[in-house]
Amino acid sequence: MSENTFELPHNSPVEPTRLELEDKIKFQCHKGISCWNECCARADVSLAPYDIIRMKNHLNIESSEFLNTYTVPFEIDAHGIPGIKLRTTDDGACLFMKEEGCSIYEDRPTACRYYPSGLLSMRALGKSEDERHFLMVKEPHCKGHDEDREITIADYRKEQVVEEFDELNRDWYRIILKKKSTGPTIGAPSDMSLQLFFMASYDVDRFRRFVGSDSFKSMYQVTDEEFSKYAEDDIALMQFGFALMKQVLFGELTIKERDGAYDKRTEERKDILAYRKEVEIDKHNQKAEEARKAALDD
Repeated sequence: MSENTFELPHNSPVEPTRLELEDKIKFQCHKGISCWNECCARADVSLAPYDIIRMKNHLNIESSEFLNTYTVPFEIDAHGIPGIKLRTTDDGACLFMKEEGCSIYEDRPTACRYYPSGLLSMRALGKSEDERHFLMVKEPHCKGHDEDREITIADYRKEQVVEEFDELNRDWYRIILKKKSTGPTIGAPSDMSLQLFFMASYDVDRFRRFVGSDSFKSMYQVTDEEFSKYAEDDIALMQFGFALMKQVLFGELTIKERDGAYDKRTEERKDILAYRKEVEIDKHNQKAEEARKAALDD
């Protein structure tokens, strides 16, 4: 096994050892095992964009309905970058858990495919590219670790068909990693940036309508052929969303804007920005007045 270790919170089920593709794990899960469905009965599953595409298409519903019915939001970082987790029952069980197992097994999310291993995405100081490593989760209820089978991380990823998920989600993981690693140097994203991040990451069908709108087409130089592709292809649209997020969050200009589009957008937003500034000033003055009155009362 790799000798690289890292620190973890107290009582974490994650082992503090970084694994590589050639490292072996001792694990097997099957229907006859005594802990069958235990992991699904206490589910804490974060979702990535491609996970949602696979699941909502499996259920034959739009992404907005999937999000409303099967997920709950959380914040990925201190700046409010939104994340999505699978909703559970009041007892903590996954909504897709049945007695015979997962009801959407062929389209289950990345985290479920990896379990009990996991993807550890890192970026070294001074490096522009992310590094992929892996980790091991050992929870008391899981008896799969007692099974007499060894398998490399590489072969386990193939067995669980997780490579496709990793590859299609990789740009999104990089966006999250860059946002976390840059932190205050980029600053807190605006409400509009957060709304775009949520829509492009998780609500692909609503994002499709946004991209197909006249206002969007008037802003960006996207060909009719590309628009036609985004209208039909969830994956192509998802990848376009990643590029747009990079442009909005980090200024990586890969989608050309139409001539004068920036000035037009600035002019259209001027009144909104002025109003927001007034509201912020009023809030500040109100807090200052409340503080002054509190000081006088003391």
